[in-house]
Order: sequence, then C-alpha cells, then structure tokens
Amino acid sequence: MESHTYTNDLIHETSPYLLQHAHNPVNWKAWGKKALTQAKNENKLIIVSIGYAACHWCHVMEHESFEDPQVAELMNSNYINIKVDREERPDVDQVYMNAVQLMTGSGGWPLNMITLPDGRPVWGGTYFPKGKWAEALKQISDLYNSQPERLIEYAEKLEQGMKTADFIEINTDEISFDNAFIETSIKEWSTSFDHQKGGTKRVPKFMMPNNYQFLFRYGYQTKNEELIKYVTNTLTKISYGGVYDHVGGGFARYSTDDKWHVPHFEKMLYDNAQLVSLYSDAYLLTRDDWYKKVVYETLEFISRELTNPEGAFFSSLDADSNTPKGELEEGAFYVWTKKELTSLLGNDYELFTKYYNINSYGFWEKGNYVLIRKEDNKTFSEEHNLSVDTLKMKIKTWKSILISARGKRSRPRLDDKTLTSWNALMLKGYLDAYRVFGDQKFLDIALRNANFIKEKQLQLDNSLLHNYKEGKSTINGYLEDYATVIEAFISVYQNTFDQQWLDISARLTEYAFDHFYDKEKKLFYFTSDLDPKLITRTLEYTDNVIPSSNSIMAKNLFLLYHYTDNKMYLNTSQEMLHTIKPQLERYAAGYSNWLDLMLNYSDKFYEIVIVGDQLELKNKELNTTYIPNKLVAGSTSSLETPLLKGRFSKNKTLIYVCVNNACKIPVEDVDQAKKFIE
Repeated sequence: MESHTYTNDLIHETSPYLLQHAHNPVNWKAWGKKALTQAKNENKLIIVSIGYAACHWCHVMEHESFEDPQVAELMNSNYINIKVDREERPDVDQVYMNAVQLMTGSGGWPLNMITLPDGRPVWGGTYFPKGKWAEALKQISDLYNSQPERLIEYAEKLEQGMKTADFIEINTDEISFDNAFIETSIKEWSTSFDHQKGGTKRVPKFMMPNNYQFLFRYGYQTKNEELIKYVTNTLTKISYGGVYDHVGGGFARYSTDDKWHVPHFEKMLYDNAQLVSLYSDAYLLTRDDWYKKVVYETLEFISRELTNPEGAFFSSLDADSNTPKGELEEGAFYVWTKKELTSLLGNDYELFTKYYNINSYGFWEKGNYVLIRKEDNKTFSEEHNLSVDTLKMKIKTWKSILISARGKRSRPRLDDKTLTSWNALMLKGYLDAYRVFGDQKFLDIALRNANFIKEKQLQLDNSLLHNYKEGKSTINGYLEDYATVIEAFISVYQNTFDQQWLDISARLTEYAFDHFYDKEKKLFYFTSDLDPKLITRTLEYTDNVIPSSNSIMAKNLFLLYHYTDNKMYLNTSQEMLHTIKPQLERYAAGYSNWLDLMLNYSDKFYEIVIVGDQLELKNKELNTTYIPNKLVAGSTSSLETPLLKGRFSKNKTLIYVCVNNACKIPVEDVDQAKKFIE
C-alpha cells in the first residue's frame, strides 16, 4: 500500500478532482457546512480553490503551490482552505466566477478566491505562480489582522455588484418575435465569422456546438446558402483539425490556435455529446460521409472510454498524462514523433505524413506532431494516384496500428463521476445519432442511459440528484439537470413514442416550477429553494459551450405545450424569451439557443402526428430528411392525449402535418407528408 507524507479531509470524498488533492500538505476541506462554520468560529479568512479533474493549469498550480510545504504552512496558518470540484458544485463555481469576473474582467480555472469568514469574496483570480500566490496570501492575511474593516467594506461593495450583475430589466415592450430581428442579430454576429478557417476570428477557438446547430437551421429555413457553407466549412475544418482525435475518435475541448490544430487535450463528455448531435444533423443535410464517420468514431470513443458498466457516462479524460520518463505532460498520450511513426508505419510512412501533415503544418513542439488533415479523401486520392477505397483501407490500417501503439502509453486520468446533466446531453447525442442513422445499437445505449437516470437519479418526489459515483447518488439537482433531462426525455419519446418519458418530463417540469421559478423575473434560478443559501442566487441565461439552463428550459416548455396543451407552458416560454430578447441583438453568439427558440415562434413549426401499425417505419422514413422545425407524436392505437385524440384509424397508418392548430389532410405516404412541409 502506497504511503503518503500528508493526508487531508479530501480523502473522504468521491470526486476525482478532490481526491487528486487529498495528499497535499494543505489542510483542504470540502465545501460544506462544517468548513464554513469552522471559518466563522475561528474568524479566519477562507481560500476557495475551484477546478476540475481534467484541468491542466489546475495541475500546474497544485504542483507548484499546493504540494509545497512552505506555501501550505502559509495557507494552513492563516486560512480555512476549501477545494471545490466545479462540476459537482456548479452553483458555488458560478458565484465565485461572477465575483472574479467583476474583479478582474476575466475568469477561468483554476479559480482561486479569498473570502471573509462568511464566504463573501475579497480577492481572487485564476492561475497564480507560486511566488505571487504566497505574496498575496501574506499581504491579505496581514491586512485582515491589522485593518479588517477595509476588507469588509470591499466585500460589501462587491456583494452589491454581484447581486446587480444578474439583474434583468423587465421588458415592457409588447411580445413580438420575427425573422427580421433574428436576421439583424446574425448580421452583427457574422462580422466575427472566419470564413477561411472556420469558427470565429479569435484564439483560442471553442467549438460552440449550439451556435452551429442554430446557424445551420436558420440557413436551411431561410435558404441562405452562404450561411450553410460557412457552417459546413467550420465543421469540416474542426474535424480535420487536431482537436479531433484522428486515432481514437472524439473531440478535445478547444483549439489553442486559429486552424483547429493543437488542442487543449482534455476530452469532456459535454463537448462530445453535443458534437455528436451537430454532426448527425450536418450529415442529414449534406450527406457528407465524413460527418457520419466522425459521429461513429466519437460514439465508439464514448463507448470504449467514457461509459460505465451501468450504462452511465463518465465526465472527462485529463489533458495530461505521463511521458515515458514518468513526467506529467499535456498531450503526451496523443502526440507523435517522426521516429515513432517511421517505426510503426514502415513503407506507408511517406503517404501517412502527407495525409496527416507530419511536416511544418502539423508540427507542435519538442519534436511532437499533432495529426491534422487539409484535404478530403477524393482530392487526396487523385493527387497521389490512389483509389478512394485503397486510401480508406490504408487509413483503417494506420488507425489500428496507432491505437494499438497508443494503448501501451500511460493513459490520461479518468474523471469517473457521473453528472446527470452531462449524461442527459450524451443521451440526446445517442438519440440524434439513432434518428439520423437508424442504428439500433445507438437506441439501445440511449435507453439504457435513460433508465439509469430514471432509476438512480430521479427521486420519488420528482426531484433529481446531480452526481453519481460508486453506487451513490448525491447533491441536490440544479436547473441544468432538470432542463437537460426533460429535453433528453422528450427526445426519447420522439424516438420510441413511449408515453412514460413525456409523463416524467411533465412531472420534472412541475417540480422545477415549484422550486426554481421566479414569477417576477420570469426566469428559473440555477439552484433550488431547498438548497442552502449562497451569497447570491444566480440566474443562468447566457448560452455558452453548453446552452444556458434557462434557454433549454424555455424550449422544453414550448414543446411540452404542444404535447400537453398546457397554456401556462406556452406563456412562460414566451415570457422567458421576451425577457431575454434585449440581450440577443447585442451579442447573438451568446444567445444562440434563445434565437433557436425564437425561430420556433417567428417561422413555421410543424406538429407531425403518425398513428397506426407502421408508426416506426413511417417515422424512420420521415427522419431521412432534415426538418429542424418539427416535433413528432405517435401511437399504434387510439390514445386520448391532445395530439393523438381522435386520430386513430383502423388498418391505416396516417400522417398528420399541422401548423398552429391547422392541419393538412391526413396522408399515408411519407413523401406526400413531406410536401406539406415547406
């Protein structure tokens, strides 16, 4: 058994991130009543240090500062030290991220905050080199001992700033949603588009799947070929780049350069989940086989490396892994040297180097290369006098050789906790892949995960728990859990027509209204009214790498209104969008999921109802066409639900296409039904 010089309270936690710090000389404690009470009783300042298991700079700061006994002594003597896994406690992270952004104008992880004994922040930032960190700790501790009133005064001002940061003015205009507003928003947004390399004109480059889902849809519905071309170019450049793992499938978190080449090598479940949905729809619209391959390879990666025996999904793989010398280094698992590749590939080395640019274009640092493509297979084959089939066989062989060789390396650390919200995103990813490709294994995996959420995370009172690890479900759920699970369960219904998933979605929605909704602000809080109070109760409404929980919730309410005929759902959805509308035009990229909802109101949205024995077959036929502005309902028998009532006809399978309660005549032929959809 390994012996350790130091062990702190984090040894009792299940979070892999917290456990990484369990043998620091710092007397870390987990966030909770015990640590906060101790700070008040001892009148000590608190250090709140927030990160996550796959975070490279979190590891750097741990190694430089938190493993250093002298720095630890400084922290232990003057502070109560609290470590937070931001993925387990996004509520705590949001509060202190808002604070550090007010203080410094930017944020990120690791997030390190010094607070008063009551938790109110007074100083903070992200990564600090050891010398600067130690110096700041000493200065703030000395100030608190000599002039505590100065820190208290600053904390009070900052607290007021934090409370107004989330302030949303009531929109007194008349509710109105139209395509002209959306077009104006996109016109402003498009000035940042990088039409050559894809994405936006900035570095680092994040994938932002929801942005492209919306732009794809808007381009399609408005017949804007230039916009569709921009999105497809972006998706191709991303998936040709090094941010896509050409050996093992799956995407890293973001690109550190403007050509999607060198990633920040961590692989997050939530990115891959949403990108599966995006590339599935992209295939449906373009029929580009490369997009299909990306989906299949990414789902193989998820199945192989981020799925537990219960059908739940793990959170992430670390950016760092050990080199052959035993040193922890970013990207070590994924990069290649010319020497390695020559040895592994033999006669095919030269062709491989041209395909994956083992040259100045694909060079990273220290003799390492990150695989990156420039051309599609057809163009490359013609240039090198090969058939496309021959090239595909070679690529398959190369990948087999490299994945075998890579399997002998030290693997990145796995964050094996299961988060309900991220699982719901991945569940929807599998369902979208099933909808597009009709592969039964995708539906089987999706249903297994849906049942995991239902049986383990859904409680008898219709509440959700946020975290699952080692057989235990913990942490009261956040709005993101409710929003994403409702969204995913609606999608389960649309792919199986099993009414139970809609019923659960409705019950979860009612619970969210009871414990998260603010009637004055017309939005949902991020935390339940049953949770212990933090400094502020935050509202999450800006769409980021993951869409905001409020925008997902508003879209859910729009769909559930159609399924249940509950007018309150429709009114709330409209009020939420109306409340946020003034923000949209100024910064459309940060509100793309809201804009997607607005398109439901401003353009035609179709209810497609299929009733009869051939329900499954007709739905599969329907799903061969990209129709982003639709919902589906169906049954093989007579049901009394709002969309199905009175629509069953014995010995026929009828398809009803409706818009705003006006329906075309029912037809039996799917192609005929599609003609009703403009």
